[in-house]
Amino acid sequence: MTEIDWSSLGFAYLPTRSHIRYHWKDGAWDGGRLVYEDTITMSIAAGCLHYGQEAFEGLKVFRQKDGRVVAFRPQMNAERMQRTAVRTVMPPVPTEMFLDALDRVVRDNLDYVPPYGTGCSLYVRPLLIGSGAQIGVASAHEFDFLMMVMPMGDYYKGGIKPVRAIVFDEYDRAAPLGMGDVKVGGNYAASLYAHEKAHAMGFPVELYLDSKTHTNVEEFATSNFLGFKKDGTYVTVKSRSVLPSVTNQSLQQLARDMGHAVEVRTVPYEELREFAEIAACGTAVVVTPVYEIVRGDDVIRVGSPEVCGPNLLKLHNAVQDIQFGRAPDPYGWCREIATK
Repeated sequence: MTEIDWSSLGFAYLPTRSHIRYHWKDGAWDGGRLVYEDTITMSIAAGCLHYGQEAFEGLKVFRQKDGRVVAFRPQMNAERMQRTAVRTVMPPVPTEMFLDALDRVVRDNLDYVPPYGTGCSLYVRPLLIGSGAQIGVASAHEFDFLMMVMPMGDYYKGGIKPVRAIVFDEYDRAAPLGMGDVKVGGNYAASLYAHEKAHAMGFPVELYLDSKTHTNVEEFATSNFLGFKKDGTYVTVKSRSVLPSVTNQSLQQLARDMGHAVEVRTVPYEELREFAEIAACGTAVVVTPVYEIVRGDDVIRVGSPEVCGPNLLKLHNAVQDIQFGRAPDPYGWCREIATK
C-alpha cells in the first residue's frame, strides 16, 4: 500500500487493494470473489454499454473514535438499489448479499479506512450492470454486481462554505414519469452538459425545477433540496422525479429530534424567497449551504456567503458526530464491520 497523505485527499478515484464481484447467470448469484485489479472485461455487446442497464449507489464507512469501523445506514442503500434493479429489469441484490459484499471488501481494504481525527472516510460504490451480450432492446441475461472502495477526504477542510446555484430553464434532469427516483447513470449523464456550463459560469451547483411546468423545485444536480423557513420548519421536496436520499431522511429525523417541524411537500420556486437557509444534501458532503440562486435576471439571496446557517450547521455536526462515534447512535444507523 502506498503511503497516503490523509490531509490532501479529495473526492477522486484512488486505486485500493481490491474490489468484490458477484456474477448472476441462470437465475442465481454466485458467492462472489475479491478481485485484485481495477479493470473489468465484458462483451462489447453488454447491455450496460448499449442500453444503459446499470445502477449504482454511494455510502461511507468511518473509523470511529473508539476504533470501531462502521458503515452508515447501508441497509437503506441496499433497499434503494433493489428498487432501482426492479425499474431497470435487473436481478435485485439481496440485502444479506449486499452487506456480505460490504464486510468482505472493507475487511480486505482495512488499511484504506482513514484514521479517526482526519475527517476522512472510506467511500463505497456498489455497481450493478447488465454484462451479458444483448443487441436487441431487451434485458441482458447475465449481470455483475461489484463493490469498490476508496478513501475520500474531508470535503470542508476549512469549514463549511456556502455556494451559489443557478437555474437553467432550458435543461431538465428527469422526465415527470421517468427515472428520476432511482439511481441510474443516465440521470447523471443528462445533467453533465448543464453542470459543465454552470461551472464555467462560476456556479458549483445547479437547481432543477420540475420538468412539466418549471414552477416547482425538484433537486440540485446530484443532491436533494432542503431548507429552513424563518419559523424553523425543515422543508424538503416531495416529487416522483426525486431520488430518495439516505442523508435527507437522516437529517429529517435529527431535525424532528431537535424540535423542528418537518414538511415533505411541493415547494414552489417563488417560495424560495421565504427561506432563511437552503442547502443541497447528500452522501459526499452531508450539506452544502446555498446562499444565492440565480435564474436569468432573478436573483434570490438566502443567508450569508461567508457563514453556514445555524440550523444546517447543527444538523451537519449531528450527523458527523454519529458517524464518527462522537455521540450516541440511538437509531442504530451505524453498522459495525467485522474486521477479523
